[in-house]
Amino acid sequence: MVALLIDLTPLRVDPHYRRLWTGFTLSGIGTQLATTAIGLQVYELTGSSFSVGLVGIFALVPLVLLGLYGGALVDAHDRRTVALLGGLLLWAAAILNTAQAAWGNTNEWVLYGLVALSNAGFAVVSPARSAIYPRLLPARLLPAANALSVVAMNAALTVGPLLAGFLVDLYGYTVTYGLDAVLFVAALWGILSLPPIPPEVDVATARGRVPGLRSVLEGLRFLGTRPNVRMTFLADFCAMILAHPRALFPAVAALALGGGASTVGVLSSAIAVGAMLAMLLSGPLGRVVHQGRAVVVSVAGWGASIAGFGVVVLGAGHLLDTTVALWLAVGCLGLAGAADSVSAVFRTTILQAATPDHLRGRLQGVFVVVVAGGPRLGDLVAGSLASAVPEGLAMVLGGAACVVAVVLLARLQARFLAYDARDPQP
Repeated sequence: MVALLIDLTPLRVDPHYRRLWTGFTLSGIGTQLATTAIGLQVYELTGSSFSVGLVGIFALVPLVLLGLYGGALVDAHDRRTVALLGGLLLWAAAILNTAQAAWGNTNEWVLYGLVALSNAGFAVVSPARSAIYPRLLPARLLPAANALSVVAMNAALTVGPLLAGFLVDLYGYTVTYGLDAVLFVAALWGILSLPPIPPEVDVATARGRVPGLRSVLEGLRFLGTRPNVRMTFLADFCAMILAHPRALFPAVAALALGGGASTVGVLSSAIAVGAMLAMLLSGPLGRVVHQGRAVVVSVAGWGASIAGFGVVVLGAGHLLDTTVALWLAVGCLGLAGAADSVSAVFRTTILQAATPDHLRGRLQGVFVVVVAGGPRLGDLVAGSLASAVPEGLAMVLGGAACVVAVVLLARLQARFLAYDARDPQP
């Protein structure tokens, strides 16, 4: 029975890792508070799912630009310093979010600008943090650390949206954004407690200049010639771009399920709850040898679950009582979250095992663009599709497209299906 449970060894053996993980777990709750509140505030100001979807574009642009360059900075400078600078930018965005709500802002473009600022900071912090973990822990503990990262992320995705829905309903946006700013202090504490972590190969010193386009392209060239690593990104694109439901939650809650902000919080948290449950029983994942096959199956499972969510939404209020529909929707989203968490563990493990340290920051930068940028682009795709067809049908079509796309990619990348964790090849 114990072998089924998540491995907590990384938290026990390294205090620096423990403080960093704890800080980002708490700050992640604040980030999800703000993300949910921004979607609600934009929908309140505009009444448009498309406008909510536009939040994704304003997040995507800095993620792409600074995610790639931020990874190059991580490979060239002390990783603690890079993470701290990005963290301060994130903290500034949280404080400004609080200020705009306190001043009674009624212009959604202010929110779009703050989303861009926040994601610029995230694009620097995330690759730095991911490149720090392999320097704190031995390689044998990386799969366990990846599972713990998924737990932290989904704990935030569970608590953050639920808490945001209730806080917005009870106290308004100012208190909600203010709590985000307070919680982010924990992340800064975790970073400040680290020792200096210079890269093993200093790209900037080796070339006598600050890393620039050539350094970024070097990482992209590595990715372009490593099909197994590349496939981890493409598989995630199938799920996050084609079948990401978050932008539709406000409309689904109001129009199909007869709820408000609290219902949006429940829907958002359902995905994270499913992921949390899967990770709490993640012990057997360390024994999976063909990790590429596990990624493909998991992504297909996500798509099928999102399509099921769409079917439930289509039937809500007609074939299904709204209360029954809400519980069925939560169940489908929970299954989607479980599938996504398994995919995340194996995609991250493949990336870490196949990438040398001097390129790890840049590949983690690409990882940020894919993992964080994909859902933002998915918000736009879902919001745009929902402007032409009902929200439920948009999710059915997106889920089906995800399954078809990942199966086709797997057929084209046969080496990925044969990937063997005992002999990791990029």
